[in-house]
Amino acid sequence: MRNRTAIAVSSGLVLAGLVGTGWAAGYAMGDPRPVAAATTTASAAPVTTVSATAAASATPTPSPTATKKVVRRCSVEAAADDPRLASFQGRVINARTGEVLFDRKGAKASRAASVMKVLTSAAALKVLGPDHRLVTRVVEGDRKGEIVLVGGGDVTLSRTPAGTTTAYAGAPHLSTLAARVKKAWKKAHPDQRITRIVLDSSYFGGPAWQPTWKVKERTEGWMPKMTALMVDGDRDDPAANGSRRSTDPVGRAGAAFASYFSGAQVSRGTAPAGARSLGSVKSQPVSTLVKQTLIVSDNAIAEALARVTAIESGAGDTFASENEAVLTALRQYGIEPTRTRVVDGSGLSDDNRIAPAYLTKLLVKVQKRQDGLGVIRDGLPVAGRTGSLSYADRFAGAASKADGKVFAKTGWIDTGYTLAGIVKAKDGTPLTFAFYALNTGNPAAKTALDRLTADVWSCGNRLADS
Repeated sequence: MRNRTAIAVSSGLVLAGLVGTGWAAGYAMGDPRPVAAATTTASAAPVTTVSATAAASATPTPSPTATKKVVRRCSVEAAADDPRLASFQGRVINARTGEVLFDRKGAKASRAASVMKVLTSAAALKVLGPDHRLVTRVVEGDRKGEIVLVGGGDVTLSRTPAGTTTAYAGAPHLSTLAARVKKAWKKAHPDQRITRIVLDSSYFGGPAWQPTWKVKERTEGWMPKMTALMVDGDRDDPAANGSRRSTDPVGRAGAAFASYFSGAQVSRGTAPAGARSLGSVKSQPVSTLVKQTLIVSDNAIAEALARVTAIESGAGDTFASENEAVLTALRQYGIEPTRTRVVDGSGLSDDNRIAPAYLTKLLVKVQKRQDGLGVIRDGLPVAGRTGSLSYADRFAGAASKADGKVFAKTGWIDTGYTLAGIVKAKDGTPLTFAFYALNTGNPAAKTALDRLTADVWSCGNRLADS
C-alpha cells in the first residue's frame, strides 16, 4: 500500500454569485478570485393596446433559448511549465464535444515510448479480432521418429509445468503440448520412439532484434529477441515481469520441449507442407493479450501482436512490415494517423512517431468503447489502483486526488516519459489527453506528468488553454 501525503485545503475563499444564480463561472485553479455574475436592469416599456383581432392573427414568436456559455479560466499553466517536463508536448480534448481544451505542440509527431502499445493493440484488434489465439503446434517430420515444433508467435507459452503461475496468467504450457503429442504419436506409431525434434521458427522473418533498440533492454530483462518460437517471453525467471532474456530464445524453447522426450536430438528447420498434426496449444485470446501488454507494459506481447498483425494482414513478416500493417488497420477506425510512424510495436525505438493530437482522437473511441476498442479501455492502468500506475512513484502526494479517475498508458524510454489516456474529470466531463516529457531521463518527470494530469482532472471542462 502506498503512503499518501495529506493535501492541505485553504479556507476562507468566498465565491460570489451563489444566491439566485448558482455558482459563479470562472473560478480558476491558481487564481481563486471569484468572477462576479453579470446583472441586467430591465427598463419600463410603454403599454401598447392591441385589438382582439390583431392578437388572434399574430404569429407567436418563441422566446430564444439561452445557451450556457462555458467560461474556461481554470489554468494548468504552472504544471505544464514544470521544468521537469523538459521538452513538453500535450493535448487535452473534451471527449463529448471534441473541443480542444489545451494544446502544446499537439500536432507534432514525436516518440511516444510505450504509449505506442495503444496503437499496436488497436491494430491487432482490428486485423486479428478479439477472439484470435496464437497457436503453437507439433507435426510429423519427414524422417522416421521425427516431429517438428512449430512456433506461432506466442511469447506466453511456458516451459513450467501446467498449473504453474507465470508472468502471463492463463498461458499454455509445453508440458500440455508434449502430453498431447505423445498420445497422438503412440496411436499413429505404436512401435516407434520420437528420436528427433525439429524447431521451426519461420513464422517470423528476421532480424530478431530491432536495430534501434539498446542491447540493455535484453540484458536488463525488458525485451527478448523476437522469434516466433520462445517460452515465457524468453525470461530467465518465468514468473518475473522484468528478467534477463537470452541470446537464443528458440534454443531455450527447444531444450525445454526436448526434456519431455528422453534422448531426442534437436535441430532446426521447417515443417513439411501438409504434415500430419500431432497436437497444439493456444494462447489466451487477443483481447486478453491486449490487456496483459497494457497493464504492465509488456514489450514481448506488444511486439508479437504487431508482427502477427503484419503477417495476417499480408504486409509481411518483419519489423519493416509493421508500419504499413498498423497504419492501414488504424485508418479503418476513421481517423487518419497523420505523421505517425511505426518502427516497432512496443515503443522502445526512438524512431517511432505519434502526435498527441492523433492519440486524443483515438482515445475518444476507446473511451466510448466504439469499434471494439473497449478492450483497450479495460486494459489501461488506473491511477493509484492498477498496473504501472499503482507503483509508489505514480500519482502520489497532491496528485493522488485523481486516484481512480485517470485511465492511462505509461511510457518510458531513455529519452523521455509519456502518459496518455482518459480522465473522468471532477465535474463529470470525460477528457482524453496525451502528454510527452521528452529529452529527459529524469524520473521526476513522472511526478510532473502526474501532477499535470491531476490538475486537468480538477479543471474538467473549465480547463483553459493559457
